[in-house]
Amino acid sequence: MTMGTIYIYCPWEDSSPEPLLDICGKYVIAHPETFCVLHQETGLWCLRPGVALPTEICEKLISLWQDRDPEALDDRFINIFKDLTNTRLKRITLRNSGVSDGGLNLLLSHHLVELDISNCIKLSERTLENINRVGDSLTALVIGKTKDILPDSVYSPSLESSDSSDSSPVSEIKQRGYILRTPNLKKLVVRELYLPKEKEYFSLLLKPLTKLTHLDLSGCLFLNDASYILPMKYLVSINLHNVQRIQEAIPAISEMKTLKFLDISQANQKYGVFESPDTVLANLVSSLPNLISLDISGTNLCGDGTFDEYRDLEKSEDSGNMETDLCDIPGLRSRIQNPLEFLGLYNTLHDACHRNHIPAKVITGDASEEQILAATAAYLDRPEVLVKALNELFHIFRFETCHDQQRALNLILLSMLRHRREKHIQISGSASLFYIAKGEDKNSLSVRARQKMIIVLLDAMETHLDDSTMMRNGCLTLCQFRIPQDVLFEYRRLVQLLLRLIRGRGDGDDFVRRIAIYLLNSLACQVDGEQKELVGDLGAIETMLKLINDRLQRHMHDDMLEIAWSAMWNVTDETPVNCLRFLDGQGMTYFQKCLKEFPDKPELLRNMMGLLGNVAEVKNLRSRLMTSELLTTFADLLDSNSDGIEVSYNAAGVLSHIASGGSEVWTIERPTRNEVLERMVAAIERWDLASKRNINYRSFEPILRLLEVYHTPQCQHWAAWALANLTRVYPDKYCSLVEEEGGINLLEELLKSPKPYQRIKALARIVITQCQMFKEYGSLEHMDYDSDC
Repeated sequence: MTMGTIYIYCPWEDSSPEPLLDICGKYVIAHPETFCVLHQETGLWCLRPGVALPTEICEKLISLWQDRDPEALDDRFINIFKDLTNTRLKRITLRNSGVSDGGLNLLLSHHLVELDISNCIKLSERTLENINRVGDSLTALVIGKTKDILPDSVYSPSLESSDSSDSSPVSEIKQRGYILRTPNLKKLVVRELYLPKEKEYFSLLLKPLTKLTHLDLSGCLFLNDASYILPMKYLVSINLHNVQRIQEAIPAISEMKTLKFLDISQANQKYGVFESPDTVLANLVSSLPNLISLDISGTNLCGDGTFDEYRDLEKSEDSGNMETDLCDIPGLRSRIQNPLEFLGLYNTLHDACHRNHIPAKVITGDASEEQILAATAAYLDRPEVLVKALNELFHIFRFETCHDQQRALNLILLSMLRHRREKHIQISGSASLFYIAKGEDKNSLSVRARQKMIIVLLDAMETHLDDSTMMRNGCLTLCQFRIPQDVLFEYRRLVQLLLRLIRGRGDGDDFVRRIAIYLLNSLACQVDGEQKELVGDLGAIETMLKLINDRLQRHMHDDMLEIAWSAMWNVTDETPVNCLRFLDGQGMTYFQKCLKEFPDKPELLRNMMGLLGNVAEVKNLRSRLMTSELLTTFADLLDSNSDGIEVSYNAAGVLSHIASGGSEVWTIERPTRNEVLERMVAAIERWDLASKRNINYRSFEPILRLLEVYHTPQCQHWAAWALANLTRVYPDKYCSLVEEEGGINLLEELLKSPKPYQRIKALARIVITQCQMFKEYGSLEHMDYDSDC
């Protein structure tokens, strides 16, 4: 039940670092071997000897597992709490978990105070007996929709007596006088329990629970007149949302003078129709002097008019004060001077939330952003209502301006976390996340908030992989983040997901596949070799080659074909194992086929040659490029003007690396080594040293190695030209990189040697001069100096 200003604390909204306890907890649950031992025969985890965990850590481990993957929280992990001496538990939430009767019985041995087992599908009626054995300690029990733990009938024999032929089925539960033996229980939540023809059921369930302060029977049917709540002298909150024939319970509710929070809302308006609604509401409110929170959403209790319409109908002696006592809900006239803290008017008949004079501080509805946010917060546990509120929130993000984005984000994330399997909630939530991630305020999002957004999106996409709308929303939203910086913490998981999307299921997936391959390409760029190797380990090369083969068979050139080659170019950068994967996957065959099929596609050609440059950098793979057909192709591409100088430049790079092995590795007769080297030098001399480039180097190590190839100065020529060009055009990026990787020393050694010809030395001097000037003056972009030879 919601009250007052609805605020829900979310740790990710804080810009402070994640608590160390959470960081360590996440690590150990991902690596249970750090504090547990796996029993090989049973598959159960056991606490390591000598390890003792206090209550705070035990409960934190379960909570973090809930956040990570509640369905994977099962008896194997729960078994570590079998050790009652070295573990302690008091309050735990197992919502949506995979725990069984046996696992929960183990946890109950800790004499729990609070327990949430909602939506635990593996629990049965045996759990009820286990709870009853240790029920004295429980003060809060959330059963939710885990209805199987409750008996189907109060007339059925219990488990304990089912084998006794003398047992009387009629008197079994009635004789003992209870269903739940939890005498100190203060909070009980049971939802959507459907028991026709069992008039005594709820009486037996609730009458013994005289200490209850909070009762939630949302969605339960056949509650009858609810007179069994009358002995509950401490009851302050009752939630009867979506209870059919709620009208029958109003007299009993009116007797509960201690009530502060009351929910009699309906998801379906047809069940919320009261006769004489104004009178019913007025009498109910006046009967409950402590009431501060009331939800009448989906009912007609709000009346069918406004104050202006009622004003002329009411004649009183004190009519002069009527203008100051405005109230557009007739049944709440008594609360004008003492407004409710909370009033639920979402989806009411006659759109009451749009009225002007409502005696409440917080109102749920769809008339404003504040009402929609209040509804989202209030109905987090009602998916059928929540999805409507989320859709309203999406329309605000799409067509208007959301003024409280932080609060909206918190509620969207909570909704998606809590209802991972509710497809429409995930779709609606992810659509709003797209606008948050791309909006003007995106830079104000904390690191933890961005990470939570990414985790929630990945959860949703993995759960609803077959839904194209969810995939589209997820991919488009992920594109709004800084790639790869923002996603490094979930790098493996994201790569795996993107590869699944790229493999796809047919032509209909091409839009999602296109975004996925774009994201994968961005992920493979600007990361270290370890992560590039991981991308290869997960099957990226094979996936790209399969996509290329598909395009070749269909004679189709498109951006996906180009990005596939670009992705392989990135993922093979200084990663020999991925270069080997490319060759073993018949990559050179696909290169030749693409060259023949699409000869006039400059970007495709550039991407392919860039990839082959990476392959040629790997010494033990060069022999696989040493064929007459390939070398002739590379030599011919030296004369290409495709994509500026890029294709010619990359072809020269490939040939330089191949030639760096010396004349003895040139094992083909045609073309000759000297012929190719002459053509390479001629191509280099045609390039403009001031050419802008479409290339990105993380390291110059492969180029710097060529500066030491004194037996073939043509290789040094290409390397020196590359460094001279890059340090001139992009000094801010590359001058410091040359120095950091020892390039200046190598260039100075080259100048001392008699073997390089003068053109090479002239280029070397340009590089040294540019690096010195950058070091002295900073940026060279606006400096006018002569670097010609």
